[in-house]
Amino acid sequence: MNIQVEAGNAVRGGKHLTFMLGGETYGVEILKVHEIIGLLPVTRVPRTPPYIRGVINLRGKVIPIMDLRLRFGMEAGTDAEGTCIIVVQIRGVQMGVVVDAVSDVSDFREDEIEDVPSFGDGTSTEYLLGIAKGDASVKLLLDIDRVLSAEEIAELEAGSC
Repeated sequence: MNIQVEAGNAVRGGKHLTFMLGGETYGVEILKVHEIIGLLPVTRVPRTPPYIRGVINLRGKVIPIMDLRLRFGMEAGTDAEGTCIIVVQIRGVQMGVVVDAVSDVSDFREDEIEDVPSFGDGTSTEYLLGIAKGDASVKLLLDIDRVLSAEEIAELEAGSC
């Protein structure tokens, strides 16, 4: 039996697309994922934050591309063979996120997911749904709707980042 518990708008238990980012495994709710595409040429948009790589033309639709490494304060990665774009829905906006590699689709039961521990003052983990425990490893489950704030999404939509 698969129990699903909601945390905000996101579901903790259930199927998640897992991917690698800076040597760690992350997961995003599969229902938020539109598709996975190879890395395409990105057109840089002036005056955007460093974590916004720019935009791509995906079958006639222009979508913004966010580098999750930079968004999470990690060192910029080198685009390698496995680097790809996961096209997701963030607060109603279609957006691509660059990840190091896609792993697989994992089905997590609620009892396999722990709450995110407190890391003290000044450390924000609101973008995490929980931590899935696996075979001697953990996977950080993202609440993709909280990776960007409502204000940041509005700026992207307005094209004035």
